[in-house]
Amino acid sequence: MTLQSLTIRRPDDWHVHLRDGEMLERVARHTSKQFARAIIMPNLVPPVTSVDAASAYRDRIRAASGEGFEPLITAYLTDEADPAELARGFEEKIWVAAKLYPAGATTNSASGVTNIRNIYPALEKMQAIGMVLCVHGEVTDPEIDVFDREGVFIDRVLEPLVDDFPDLKIVFEHITTAEAADFVRDAPATVAATITPQHLHINRNALFAGGLRPHAYCLPVAKREHHRLAVRAAAVSGSAKFFLGTDSAPHARSAKESACGCAGIFNAPYAMESYAAVFEEEDALDRLEGFASEHGPNFYGVPLNEDRVTLERVDQIVPEEVGGLVPFHAGETLKWRFAGG
Repeated sequence: MTLQSLTIRRPDDWHVHLRDGEMLERVARHTSKQFARAIIMPNLVPPVTSVDAASAYRDRIRAASGEGFEPLITAYLTDEADPAELARGFEEKIWVAAKLYPAGATTNSASGVTNIRNIYPALEKMQAIGMVLCVHGEVTDPEIDVFDREGVFIDRVLEPLVDDFPDLKIVFEHITTAEAADFVRDAPATVAATITPQHLHINRNALFAGGLRPHAYCLPVAKREHHRLAVRAAAVSGSAKFFLGTDSAPHARSAKESACGCAGIFNAPYAMESYAAVFEEEDALDRLEGFASEHGPNFYGVPLNEDRVTLERVDQIVPEEVGGLVPFHAGETLKWRFAGG
């Protein structure tokens, strides 16, 4: 008999962009509706590099998202990252992790790290105090094909980083390739990865289906089909090394449908429905709770959520716009509905 509903421990989102100001007000409640906690990316303008800025940003998120949701703030690492400031923010429970953006790799990353060696003092401090490093894993060398930048990052940066800091917890964010899935699977227990819904659903053909499709454009960009299938296999494997991170990254429609074509997919409104579709297609709905609700908290060393939520088998058509933004799956029919707790 076909499963008609699924009740799981309330999930968390271990990688999301909530932006700031008016955009924060528009998108925050979509994340807080489904998730109890979320790792918030710090790539604002200016980036979140100080404890005071992080604390103020957390307050703004709490006000925009409502009660019952806990934003987990990250520090934006620059070449001048101050180990003492990182330690202070971590000790005061303002920061739970720090984010490595290679300079120029994605939205608002111009202030990122130009050479990994520049932040070795910061990483030494993070390793000593147990602070997690979140990594956008792409090189920015213009001579490297955009579809190969994740694999090259593994060889040039991530493998040496794991060797040099054997006790540093590292989350390889939004993995998109078979090489990344294999690397994380075979790496020490200190290495894990987040996986987005879009990289489970689409390959790079989606960018060119009947013309240029800016709403399918994100960074890291979707890859070939065999990479999508490898990432799907990792997500549904039951391995505690892989967990949910939407990388929901909203941009105004005018910013997406422009010469810029800003990178980012807004998937927050139907995130759990999107993941449920994949796990059902892979006959792995019994593993969705681990991926969405258990593996992330266990890796970060925080308690599991006690309350539960239900997904119901109800067809729903995803609208073309949500709050003036184009959501992932716009115009498509999803077979699950998030019914809440």
